[in-house]
Amino acid sequence: MPRRALCPEGSVRKSGARVRITAQLIDATTGGHLWAERYDRDLTDIFAVQDDVTTHIVSALALNLSAGDRQSLAIEHVDNLEAHDCFLRGRELFQRQAREANRDAQPLLRRAIELAPRFAPAFAFLASAQVVDYVSGWSATPAQTLEEVEKTARQAVQLDERNPYALWALGGACLWARRYDEALSAAERAIAFNPNFAPGHLLLGATHHYSGRSEEALEYFERAVARDPYCPEIWLHLQAQATYQLGRYPETVGLLKRRILRNPDTDASRVLLAASYGQMGLIEEAREAWREALRVNPAYSLDQRRKVLPCKNPDDFERVVEGLRKAGLP
Repeated sequence: MPRRALCPEGSVRKSGARVRITAQLIDATTGGHLWAERYDRDLTDIFAVQDDVTTHIVSALALNLSAGDRQSLAIEHVDNLEAHDCFLRGRELFQRQAREANRDAQPLLRRAIELAPRFAPAFAFLASAQVVDYVSGWSATPAQTLEEVEKTARQAVQLDERNPYALWALGGACLWARRYDEALSAAERAIAFNPNFAPGHLLLGATHHYSGRSEEALEYFERAVARDPYCPEIWLHLQAQATYQLGRYPETVGLLKRRILRNPDTDASRVLLAASYGQMGLIEEAREAWREALRVNPAYSLDQRRKVLPCKNPDDFERVVEGLRKAGLP
């Protein structure tokens, strides 16, 4: 019998010194509610509430967990409530994958680190936010930023070598530095500690794609979304890159349109969309996608993307340029 895909949902509302947390577990296939609970607690008892929620969800799933499993599922504790708040706010801003949000996320994550210098996830997400700066061309000193990414990610792993997010951050740093084997090793270790860790599967897919193994990459992307139906929208772009390399242009167009709906500010997906249309001979559509990419980011540069994307075979990126040229684009 296939494993059921489960999706957690919830909300947090604060009133004075009280907090109300609602949590529910949904069958991602049928949409049916499997479990729900509400917690009203004093805000000073927030970490006890977190443990309580975890315990109830595990019980609801009727899982038989080993001591190691329970340790892996345990929520990271931060003694400083302000540090935890800064971390959550910074993480949420990072996940928007937008320039201003990513800029605002980093001071919050640095503040979390200042207040809780042994909190590995804060280091992990700071490293990941720095990666976004590097890849998107938002850093004035890209080489220095990439060095800082690896330094921050290694600090996360040194603090907690079993934390999947720390290993995910380190794997990302290694991938963008073009050390593919190290990236694969870090992602595999993250998944070993948590087999349902969707970002780990996503990183494995990205590493395989940039290594020139796009067919295998698609399998990992599918595993990522199977484990997290609300997987960050970047997976759509990564999957589109893989299908583009495989010459599956109509499929690529469909993926990119979905990504643009979820992230209207993306320039990279619009450029890849233009290249896909160019490969399909849809010249006007290609030119419109290119115009929209430059509207979103007038400073978009193919040279910058060529430098930062960690393609093991440079010809892989030139296929994108080829699609643009077929549409008569620069």
